Amino acid sequence: QVQLVESGGGLVQPGGSLRLSCAASGFTFANYAIGWFRQAPGKEREGIACISSRDGSTYYVDSVKGRFTISRDNAKNTVYLQMNSLKPEDTAGYVCARRLFRCSPQGSEYGYWGQGTQVTVSS
Repeated sequence: QVQLVESGGGLVQPGGSLRLSCAASGFTFANYAIGWFRQAPGKEREGIACISSRDGSTYYVDSVKGRFTISRDNAKNTVYLQMNSLKPEDTAGYVCARRLFRCSPQGSEYGYWGQGTQVTVSS
């Protein structure tokens, strides 16, 4: 069956780095864009990055541009989110989701979601 499994979250100090992974199985990974979303307590879910299936084009929300990098390894059916210069406001649950072919910043356009991984940025 379709699975998206996130890993790599944890507690990190401000200015630190984490790399999240989204491991996929049960579908033709190369045909799907993978987006990363986050949701902090009391806030709406936010689409923060996405990588498309065909040309690998990427999308970033302004708040993470220059700090986060999304990449994919189709041979490993995995998407990575490298997060540098982390700030306390990056604290949230991070989840990946799939959309056929192209990215969209709208979470409603993604059809399958993982369970998520928690990122906490605190000193």
